[in-house]
Amino acid sequence: MNLLGVVFKLMRTLSAFSDEEARLAKLYLAGAVAAMMGRKLEEGDWSAVYCKAKGIPDAGWSNLNIDINYNGLGLELKLLRISSLGRRSIRDVCGTALMHPSATRSIRIDNVNVDPDVVMRDILTQYGQLISDRTNTVRAQSPSMVPDMRTGWLLWEDNLAEFLYFEESMVSPDPNRYYATWNDTPARGARKPSRSLWIYDKATGKKCYSVTTSAGIKIQPYFDVPAPTDPNLCFFRVQGEPVDSRTTLLWVTYSTAQALTARLGNIAQQYISGRISALLDSGYQPVVQATHDEECARAIPIDTDVYNRWVALWAAKSDEHRALLLLKALQV
Repeated sequence: MNLLGVVFKLMRTLSAFSDEEARLAKLYLAGAVAAMMGRKLEEGDWSAVYCKAKGIPDAGWSNLNIDINYNGLGLELKLLRISSLGRRSIRDVCGTALMHPSATRSIRIDNVNVDPDVVMRDILTQYGQLISDRTNTVRAQSPSMVPDMRTGWLLWEDNLAEFLYFEESMVSPDPNRYYATWNDTPARGARKPSRSLWIYDKATGKKCYSVTTSAGIKIQPYFDVPAPTDPNLCFFRVQGEPVDSRTTLLWVTYSTAQALTARLGNIAQQYISGRISALLDSGYQPVVQATHDEECARAIPIDTDVYNRWVALWAAKSDEHRALLLLKALQV
């Protein structure tokens, strides 16, 4: 590996949160998930959690501009759904390379019938200029600070139980490090033929970008998920969180926890586990739809065997939904 390749390897991840910020991020993320009631995670959900945990103003997620621009920090947030089918944990993807469907759509290609390396150089130059423009925007807002440009990757599961987050330096790509080839996909049924540009690292031979030229031009970057031992990799479990072989944390909104306390008089692990177990033994099947909106979540310990039976026997969208169904059942 040449010196440039070594430098890029050493630049892998950056520290995203202090210990206290990571603790707050988990609480806010758990609260956001509880409020979603099973809906799809959106970019704005994570940017709001990030800003609250860091104690910085939330300007709202943007598809056009840098997502976070504060005190010299320029952060572009990218989310990627990881199918939980067949996986024991989202950490199974650690150490693998993944492709994001879009780094940016702010790219133009004049001609797809010329030398691929010529097109690659033009595309990467445009991409580098976009990064440069965003760096200047961050510098203009905080002129006394050296811009700290980063990309933040949030990986999330279908069931919104587990998340991975890490940050890397945002660096303009050097066209001299890469080579490109055209990839042509023939027409299939109703699908039209298409052409993509595949861009590879000269030193490693790894594919780094796929650039679509049909149905909207966009750069699709490949990125490496850090190893599970990487100290800068954040792992969040915010539903059905196992504490040990006998205890699982039920993450619900604070107001739902208060409602359960008011209804039961006690939400200590042994007591609430017994009440849930009695309902499951009775064969009670709840039917209710409800929503809630809170910023922070609370963890309620439940016996693990009771929690597993609860998940198996009651259809629910999330821990929050499950707790609301419990509230309804306690009124019967």
